[in-house]
Amino acid sequence: MENSLLYLVTVLIWGSTWIAIRFQLGVVAPELSIAYRFLLASLLLFAFSAARKLTLRFSRREHQFMALQGFFLFSLNYFLVYLATGYVTSGLVAVIFSSIIIFNVLFGALFLKNPIRPAVILGGVVGILGLGFIYWPELAGFELGSRAALGLLLATGSAVSASMGNIISARNQRNGLPVVQTNAWGMVYGGGFMLMVVLLRGTPITFEASTGYIASLLYLSVFGSIVAFGTYLTLLGRMGADRAAYVTVLFPVIALVLSILFEGLELNTVQWAGVVLVPLGNVIALAKRKATG
Repeated sequence: MENSLLYLVTVLIWGSTWIAIRFQLGVVAPELSIAYRFLLASLLLFAFSAARKLTLRFSRREHQFMALQGFFLFSLNYFLVYLATGYVTSGLVAVIFSSIIIFNVLFGALFLKNPIRPAVILGGVVGILGLGFIYWPELAGFELGSRAALGLLLATGSAVSASMGNIISARNQRNGLPVVQTNAWGMVYGGGFMLMVVLLRGTPITFEASTGYIASLLYLSVFGSIVAFGTYLTLLGRMGADRAAYVTVLFPVIALVLSILFEGLELNTVQWAGVVLVPLGNVIALAKRKATG
């Protein structure tokens, strides 16, 4: 599949998952819903791998890195996002989480010896600024207090965790680990980690047998996890963790567009400026340098 199509699929799916996540909130604790989501996704990936006769046997060391990927990418970062939204607005969390672009550049240089591409950093800054404009109505009323500071810390921790998961995935692909099977094992490890959190926190084991909850769980497991993480991590292996991470800036814009279309959301001038800046940053970040001779 072409990189542009992988990019588009990832952005469109993750941009629409906010609708499904709304149906997940309420009866079932967020950490338990995360566990359900990734355990179901892993089960489906194992079934797919078995049907396609893909190898599922790996060495102990390879399992260690798949478990690390699962911990950072499929459990901790999601859990921290849910916790952060209890202290600060979801818009602020989205803006802070988009800093994963910068973390991917830094961690990629530190752990993978990737070159630091100034265009990616510039594009990331422009995109983050654009998100700030889009969520300005929420950010304008922000007041820094102890609860807000904790929310900022949790949101930043989520971005760092997701970035570490990105870097580990890139490392795994460099070492010949296939994306599908790595995700299958990573998601079962991630779901297992979240179940441990559920048990340690004494969270009641519940399940909501409503149409909305089950349908949203299926959508998040199949499309939000299997398809989107498959396309995103494949993209990451092809074009680098720094440039691939720009999807985290773009998918909140897709969510915004869906709100405009289906919820009658109206934007002010500052927000429209943000809508222009986000794709501009994407163009800057993904622009190919011309060869010089």
